[in-house]
Amino acid sequence: MGGAVAGLLPATFPPDGGPTALDRALAAPIHSALDSRPGIYQALVIPSNAYILLPLLLLACTWFGYRGDWRRAAIMLVVPELALGLNTWLWKPLWNRQLHDYLAYPSGHTVHLIAIATAFIVLVDSMRARITALVVAVAAQCAAAIGMIGLDYHLPTDILGGVAAAVAMVLALCSAALSLTGGARQTLVPTKERW
Repeated sequence: MGGAVAGLLPATFPPDGGPTALDRALAAPIHSALDSRPGIYQALVIPSNAYILLPLLLLACTWFGYRGDWRRAAIMLVVPELALGLNTWLWKPLWNRQLHDYLAYPSGHTVHLIAIATAFIVLVDSMRARITALVVAVAAQCAAAIGMIGLDYHLPTDILGGVAAAVAMVLALCSAALSLTGGARQTLVPTKERW
């Protein structure tokens, strides 16, 4: 489903790659509420920056390593970065949506944040850890989205496409990695004793 959303959203873009009606509808209330305080945008975008995301990624890898699960630690390290690389070198050039002087769709900051969160949620056994990671990721992504829209770094559809692309890539890559490394038995629904 994520792949379908990421692939179909560009069909709604105008020929010049500018904002869609959805972009305008989502951005208008953000600008009207917060444009008078631009410093808020800078603070809100922080969760999507690499200097926050890379330490979180390494922390997640360390957590799996500490538990002795080096296979999942390696998958945790590789999959989000591979998803980010695919987004940068394959998807962005494929859809070629220009904003200012860069390719904006799907949002790379969004892909990175969501890829790290999704990989952790897929790989961790504890339902409590999954729910906590999901809540934190949703809050962080909402804050970052408001900041990116307010700063005119991305249009809302760039961010929606980034979420969809990240989830699709990580689910596919984690599934393949777990199958190749003998961990295909893990499911997204933990058994009762994993709670």
